[in-house]
Amino acid sequence: MPAKVVDASAICALLFGEPEAASIAGQLEGAALAAPALLSFEVANVCLLKIGRHPRRRNALLKAHGLLQAMDIDMPGIDYRAALLLAEKTRLTVYDASYLWLALALDAELVTLDKRLATAHSSTRRK
Repeated sequence: MPAKVVDASAICALLFGEPEAASIAGQLEGAALAAPALLSFEVANVCLLKIGRHPRRRNALLKAHGLLQAMDIDMPGIDYRAALLLAEKTRLTVYDASYLWLALALDAELVTLDKRLATAHSSTRRK
């Protein structure tokens, strides 16, 4: 089973039923998923923002957020110094660079809706 690193933008699309959900689900099908532990914080923050924008959907959003724990996502340790240096090189945040670092370390595809992160992954992986 191929490993894929998944970021918060992709997971949030799935959990919260965003327009890209079907595309992301297709990309992740049959893959072993991995992400930095910060994924959990980022998804929780997106849920909080959505609750603020759509208070009447609070219960549904909390229920959708709860599905994250049912997903089998491995969260291995990250070399934060290497992620920092990668962020400096790619001009990404350290948060985004941690996903990129993990994808490179695992020689895995990175599934993201973040165009800057996807571009950095493509250009870094080719070298």
